[in-house]
Amino acid sequence: MKKPTIVACIPAYNEERTIARVVIEVGRYVDRVIVCDDGSTDLTGEIAGRLGAEVIRHERNMGYGAALHTLFKRAREIDPDVMVVLDADLQHNPSDVPRVVEPILRGEGDIVIGSRFLAGGSVEAPRYRVGGIKLITKLAKKASYGDVTDAQSGFRAYGRRAIHSIMPTEQGMGASTEILMQARENGLKIVEVPIKINYNVEKPSTQNPIVHGLDVVLSIVKQMSIRRPLLFYGLPGALAMMIALFFWVWTIQTFTATRQIMTNVALIAVASTMVGLMLLTTAVILWVLVSVVKGAK
Repeated sequence: MKKPTIVACIPAYNEERTIARVVIEVGRYVDRVIVCDDGSTDLTGEIAGRLGAEVIRHERNMGYGAALHTLFKRAREIDPDVMVVLDADLQHNPSDVPRVVEPILRGEGDIVIGSRFLAGGSVEAPRYRVGGIKLITKLAKKASYGDVTDAQSGFRAYGRRAIHSIMPTEQGMGASTEILMQARENGLKIVEVPIKINYNVEKPSTQNPIVHGLDVVLSIVKQMSIRRPLLFYGLPGALAMMIALFFWVWTIQTFTATRQIMTNVALIAVASTMVGLMLLTTAVILWVLVSVVKGAK
């Protein structure tokens, strides 16, 4: 029986302090290590390359999602049995790779997420950060899989079907949730396994957690508006038209009785009508465009 091919894909930006250890340790469990050096200004790419990793460089820093896009594209070219993604800063323990990969090798799922919140997992982070992660996960569950416990985990494994079905387009941290949405659309099965995350690592720079959270939330909103335009724009549009109808009836009734127009009421009717028409038009146009794009695939 042929031994399955496992590739480790590591997005990295200015991680010269830790990239060597990650490449060496993860190399014990995989057949190939690929690092996307996302415009680092330090020696991240050079160190990874000298240790035997394949390094793909971005000329400038483009974001976590852009690095994932590059790694998925390369994985499709290689066509491994499993692609495992983990961070370059040692927050993820490379020794957990076999645990994350195993369900795919056993045919139990197409994507495996290393969860900090399952029994047996843990996260050493401030309460506000844990609370933010859980809030984002609740939003992601509404948009994708209702039983996922850690939608923002960057420690994941993808089987061959997932590798060839998913291609993130978000450039920022919202790519993690976008991947879940794409997985649901393609009928992929997701499994979670417990992992431990270490936030006590030295990092040269860390994105502000508030900016990070807003980036993810805005990404979720954008992706939902694209994927469910009739619900996202159509429902508010229909509500606005109902409000407009109420105020138009009020305006007409008042004019019939008094021969006077209540300016404030009439303005609300006009404004509600305009908003409703704009939202309904947007919903229909996006729905048609999305249907055409899906039909062309």
